Amino acid sequence: MNKPIIFLGPSLNKESAQKILDAEYRMPAKKGDFLRLQNLTTGRIIVGLIDAVFLYNYPPTPIEVYQLIKNDKFVVTGAASLGALRAVELEKFGMIGIGKIFELFKKQVIDADDEVAVTFTEDEHKLQSEAMIDIRFNLFLAQRKGIIDENIKKKICRVAKNMYFPHRNYCDIIDLVKKKYPTLDSKLDSLRSYLETERQSLKERDAIKLLKYIKTLSNRTV
Repeated sequence: MNKPIIFLGPSLNKESAQKILDAEYRMPAKKGDFLRLQNLTTGRIIVGLIDAVFLYNYPPTPIEVYQLIKNDKFVVTGAASLGALRAVELEKFGMIGIGKIFELFKKQVIDADDEVAVTFTEDEHKLQSEAMIDIRFNLFLAQRKGIIDENIKKKICRVAKNMYFPHRNYCDIIDLVKKKYPTLDSKLDSLRSYLETERQSLKERDAIKLLKYIKTLSNRTV
């Protein structure tokens, strides 16, 4: 059985991924990467699409991923970031979508690419901005813990959504909300302190779910 091929970047660090699944981990996917997979000739291969480039190059197109799905040698799965987007677009053709973000796109609760788009360093894939979907997730958790209320959550989401995605970070978002709504100062300071220590990532959770799914799938097809 061939090792699964996983396109992974900032959603989950490679060291954590390797502890979950023994796989061939590749850089975030760009246009042409899925076409080149067609040249692999030995055995059945599971492909996991998690991360892709958004800004400094083009991501794999739907038709490119579709062509791999139609090749019987490949099982194509997706989650967390561009993988979730492509899985929604191509599920009817056989791509397997995993995780909450996939479900949110599928149900059209969210519908824009910028919900998952981030910028990151090319070498170590460290985040330089926050995904809108993770901002929503952390605000949801903060509201559930009583740090902010529904009204504040909506105001912060509105400000964040209006920012160009490479510029989204919690510090700048909170500063902009403070300027726009100065009466919320103390609540926003509490939120800032909370995010410094308790920040989580829905994209990371879904990436882990995908790796665990592929591990189960690999064990069944050995």
